[in-house]
Amino acid sequence: MIRVSLADDEVMIRAGIAAILTSGAGIEVVSETSDGAEAIEAAKSCRPDVAVLDIRMPVVDGLTAAEEIRRAVPGTRIVMLTTFDEDDYVDRALRIGVSGFLLKASDPRELLIGVRAVVDGAAYLSPRIAQRIIAGLPDRRARRVSAERAVSTLSRRETEVLTLLAHGLSNSDIARRLHLAEGTVKAHVSAILLRLSARNRVQAAIFAYQAGLID
Repeated sequence: MIRVSLADDEVMIRAGIAAILTSGAGIEVVSETSDGAEAIEAAKSCRPDVAVLDIRMPVVDGLTAAEEIRRAVPGTRIVMLTTFDEDDYVDRALRIGVSGFLLKASDPRELLIGVRAVVDGAAYLSPRIAQRIIAGLPDRRARRVSAERAVSTLSRRETEVLTLLAHGLSNSDIARRLHLAEGTVKAHVSAILLRLSARNRVQAAIFAYQAGLID
C-alpha cells in the first residue's frame, strides 16, 4: 500500500485529488492538509511514502514545506502540483530534490502514474511541464547544444537508459525493458548523473528533453 500525504489549500481541488488517488489500487491517502505548516507536521507524524504538495499555499508555501519534509523525513518522495504560470519555481524545486512535477490540469491517470513512479525510485515530469520548462529557459538554443554535447558523451546503452528514465520508468522497469539486471541499470543511472552533472533523475530527464531524446 502506497501511503500518500496531500496538501492543497483549495478544498474542492484537494477533495478531487484525494478521490483520484484513492481510486487507484494500492494507494491510501493518510492525511489531508490545507497549508505547508500542516503538511510538514503531517509528514513527520504519518511518514508517508509520497507527499503531494501544491506549490502555492498559505502560512508556509509548498516548496518550503518540501524542503523541510526532505530534511525531516528523507524517505518521503515529493511530488509538486503546479500550474502553467509557476515555471519560476522549478529550479528551486530541483535543488530541493523534488521527485515529480504534475499539472493540476493533467489527466487523472497521470497523477496515479506519477505517484507510483516516484515510489519506485523514478522521476516523473509531466510532459506538458517539461515542454514549458524547456521553452521558457533563457538561451534555449545554447542550452540545447550544451545538452546535446553532454548526452553525446554517453554510451549507447546509457542513452537508452536516459531516454526511458525521462519517460518516468523506474530502475526495475528499465531493467525489464532492456533485459538487464536492476543493479546494472542503477550503475548506468549513477554514471549518467555523473556525466551530465545532474543532481537527480528529474534534472537528467530535463537534459533528455533539451537534447531532443524526448519529443
